[in-house]
Amino acid sequence: MARGVGGQSPSNVQSYLAGVSYPATKQDLVKAARQNDASRDILQILEQLDEENFGGPQDVMKAYSRERNAAS
Repeated sequence: MARGVGGQSPSNVQSYLAGVSYPATKQDLVKAARQNDASRDILQILEQLDEENFGGPQDVMKAYSRERNAAS
């Protein structure tokens, strides 16, 4: 998997979401990321995700990638 700048590669982001039970809400993701000491950059992107229920990690990463690319 490609490495992202600032630890934002998909595998790194998923490590901050450890403990999330799916389906999950955006609030579930942000809470888990905070508990797992995610960086401010990762938290900001998660907080900007659309309100939706995420069926699994792949849904999170699709939305995360869209938001991250939109912010670039």
